[in-house]
Amino acid sequence: AEPASATGAAEPAAAAAEPAAGVAPLASGGDVIANLWSWNWSSVAAECTDVLGPAGYAAVWVAPPHESLAEPSGAWWDLYQPFSYQLSGRLGTESEFAAMTSACDAAGVEVYTDAVINHTAAIGGTGYAGTQISDKYHPPMYERADYNVDICDREISDYDDLWEVQNCELLGLPDLSTDDPGVRAEIVDYLNSQIALGVSGFRVDAAKHMPAADLEAIVGALDTTADGSPPFVFHEVFPGTTPQPDAYFGSGRVLDFAMGDQLKGAFQGDIAQLTGFGPGLLPAENAVAFVTNHDTERDGRHLSYRDGDTAVLANVFQLAWSEAPPTVYAGFEYADRDDSPPAGEGGFVTDTDCSAGWYCLNRDPRITGMVAWRNATAGDGGVGEIQSPRGNVIGFDRGSGFVAINNAPEAASVQFATQLPDGSYDDFLSEGGPQATVSGGQLTVELPAKSAIAVHAG
Repeated sequence: AEPASATGAAEPAAAAAEPAAGVAPLASGGDVIANLWSWNWSSVAAECTDVLGPAGYAAVWVAPPHESLAEPSGAWWDLYQPFSYQLSGRLGTESEFAAMTSACDAAGVEVYTDAVINHTAAIGGTGYAGTQISDKYHPPMYERADYNVDICDREISDYDDLWEVQNCELLGLPDLSTDDPGVRAEIVDYLNSQIALGVSGFRVDAAKHMPAADLEAIVGALDTTADGSPPFVFHEVFPGTTPQPDAYFGSGRVLDFAMGDQLKGAFQGDIAQLTGFGPGLLPAENAVAFVTNHDTERDGRHLSYRDGDTAVLANVFQLAWSEAPPTVYAGFEYADRDDSPPAGEGGFVTDTDCSAGWYCLNRDPRITGMVAWRNATAGDGGVGEIQSPRGNVIGFDRGSGFVAINNAPEAASVQFATQLPDGSYDDFLSEGGPQATVSGGQLTVELPAKSAIAVHAG
């Protein structure tokens, strides 16, 4: 999570870097990541078994598993305020966490967790497993000397100053001295305890607030995962003047905020502008793509479930176009920014009900159809030129497949140039939906309003 004041235009890295040594280059079995944010462990386990595995998702990215502050109002952000590194918290017990990773593994779905290792909780109180803290610099795993408080005892005030960004406190959260060997060992033990229970990777929260060399040391000390490979690591480097994303390529991939930024502008306007899509993005081999996340949907930076079909179509485009692993975000509905996820007594998150309080984009047939289409076309050719035969309509080849999107409020009868062989093609995104016909290198299709079609020659 980042403060609203820490915004800035995403900038491309100066140059593509080689994937970090010791960091898994891609999720196995495909590359689509379902971000089931704030889902409890039993719900994630069921989703892996019933939806994600059968649909062909490669991995599931879940919220932090540590014990966190039990904020009295139940605000969602208490999950990002660690009270201890025990794996029992708001989303379930350690045994439920282990059962979740086991169920996902059986379904062929890797588990990635949010790693909150830049800081601990900003205030005292009681944690979800009963830990009590009266001094924010004295949680069970650390002492005051383990923080940067003696070199900067205030919040970050200048986000253009690298030293401040990496030594002062983000929103009052105690900033850990990640250059200290003892602190690093504590963090590594915490992450390795998850690997021992079947976790295959980590999304590093607030990575820009830690020196890149510190993260390289921490990631380099992690155990291998159950299949013998290094963990899949990707970082949150919130856009700003400093530091830049490419500084972190040595320890993992980086979430590409520019993808979400550009897709919001295009899909809320005319997607014909996507014929020039690509400049300004991170190199695909160093990135993880996304349309929205839990911070940016609340701050209005990116599209959200409230954008309806517009946001679904942006996700269709991401899944079709991105060479970087794409993520599909599924969270809960909210009225106010700080609203709690659906919860019961004590603030513990209740089971996900996709018909009440949750928005399960990962189940949408248009999205599961795109996951299947992406897996079917993987490795058989790159993305072709994006064509726009009329306003708010685009289409392009990807290897042995073709995708067309109509973002307009009315139907469109259109033709595109394609490399597909002549014939009629069924749509991956709907049963009994529109068919595309190819003749002489021209694909013809009737696209309903706010719709997409994905076809494959295999």
